[in-house]
Order: sequence, then C-alpha cells, then structure tokens
Amino acid sequence: MNEQPFQVDVAPGIVRRRDRGLCVKGKRITLYLIMDFLKDGWPPHLLRDQLLLTEEEMQNVVDYIAANRESFEAEYEEVVQHAAEEERYWRARQEALQKRLDERVGPPPNLSPEQAVAWARLAALRKKRKGEAA
Repeated sequence: MNEQPFQVDVAPGIVRRRDRGLCVKGKRITLYLIMDFLKDGWPPHLLRDQLLLTEEEMQNVVDYIAANRESFEAEYEEVVQHAAEEERYWRARQEALQKRLDERVGPPPNLSPEQAVAWARLAALRKKRKGEAA
C-alpha cells in the first residue's frame, strides 16, 4: 500500500499535513488562517502574539509566503473557495432543517405528561420569538 505520510516538511518550520494543508510545524495553525489575518491588516507581531507563535515561527511563515507568493496565493484561493462552498452547503442544510421544524404542527405523539408541558413551553417561546422577529 502506497500511503502518503501524514505530514511532509516543505520549508523550515512549515509542513503540509494531509488533513489541513500548509501548517506551522508542531502546531495546528494553518498558513491560510495566518493569511486571512494578514489580509485583514493584522501586523505580524500582533498576530504572532495572538496565535502564540515564536518570532522564528512567524518569520518562517512570512518568508514562505513571500518566497512562494504565486503558488501560495493560488492554493489560498482554492482553500477560500472550498470553505465558501462548505459554508453554503451547511447553511442550506440548516435552512432546510429549520423549515422542516417550522412546518411541524403540534407535539410528537406519545409524549409523557412532563414532556407535553415542556413542549408547550417551547412552542410558546417559539411563537414569542417569531412575533419579535416580525
């Protein structure tokens, strides 16, 4: 069986993990996350402190991105696009579930008396919430 190793060193302090892509070595922090922060205008020294990276780790990330700008940007865009697709999928799924829940009329059958009381309270709260949202 020709199985890919879990992680491969790609540069000093940078690894490619099968489950996450490019990461800071020894951490679960992706370079894509760091790039998101950098694009949002975070200075590297504040980002380093926020993500609990050493100065060397942060410098390795900045150096890797600078040295591989074109290929990294292309990969980053793929990751962003994939994340957006995943978000659309899960939002649509959540909306469908919410629609099914909203269409449900009355309590489910075979509730105990305690469950029936709880169901009635929940229904009243839902009705109140819908009235506030309208």
